[in-house]
Amino acid sequence: MKWLSEVKLGIVLLQGVAPNTAMVAGVRRVILTARTKYQEVQIVEFQDFGRGLVLDGYIQSTEADEHIYHESLVQPAMTTHPDPRRALIIGGGEGATLREVLKHRTVKEVIMVDIDGELVDFARKYLDFMHRGSFNDPRAKVVIEDGLKYIRETPSNQFDVVINDLTDPYGPEIGRKLYSVEFYSELKKLMKTDGILATQAGNSFFFPNVYREIVGSLREVFRVVREYWTWIPSFGYACNYLIASDAHDPLQLSVESVNEVLRVRGVSNKYYDGTLHVAMLRNKVVIGWNSQTWG
Repeated sequence: MKWLSEVKLGIVLLQGVAPNTAMVAGVRRVILTARTKYQEVQIVEFQDFGRGLVLDGYIQSTEADEHIYHESLVQPAMTTHPDPRRALIIGGGEGATLREVLKHRTVKEVIMVDIDGELVDFARKYLDFMHRGSFNDPRAKVVIEDGLKYIRETPSNQFDVVINDLTDPYGPEIGRKLYSVEFYSELKKLMKTDGILATQAGNSFFFPNVYREIVGSLREVFRVVREYWTWIPSFGYACNYLIASDAHDPLQLSVESVNEVLRVRGVSNKYYDGTLHVAMLRNKVVIGWNSQTWG
């Protein structure tokens, strides 16, 4: 093993994985650096991951593995719901979460709410391989607004599926308030009685206390809460996800039933299928031993 000083990486991104752990990623070139009203945005070409989006120094998604993150976030909830017609996405500026929801033929409308319009514009221009034209789909509507404000002002009983594609709960300040009991309670009002919510939840190993808070918040609001995770190479850790509902349990689906739903709805994935669905939902979540707090 070589020390970092001996490795010819050129430009690098030093990304914090945990308070006392970091990952070094070699950068081939910087495509964009900008400061929006809410966050620092960089679009770079990584040596090992291809083009990627970085917000406030944290990798959000990259060409090499964004399908792992986005399919894992969206597909279990969408597949579990028997007839998802209207969906809401909070966050998801790259448009990849929007892309995943729109794969399902049952979907008639998707509303994506992101607070940072400048970020969405950058994604439209530079991250076409992620959104793949989903912003232009006639079923899609993009709303530039604070997610909490939007859900407070939207009539109740609107959505079959809600996807929270947010920055990490211990990451930029912009996303932290969107993991609370208050937020989930407001969000539930927008959901139909058989609605399903899916959210990413950071990393349970390095930030166990934060993760437990999120799980606890969801359990105060929903009858069924299921946990799962998958490894995201460009993050340098396994990303945790949560599904919550009062009516549907993703753990009850079989390999065959998931694959049949995907077939009937015409959904084509690189990563997610029935075998992965069952494996992720049955795999035990790893909780770290070292307690951490916010920030």
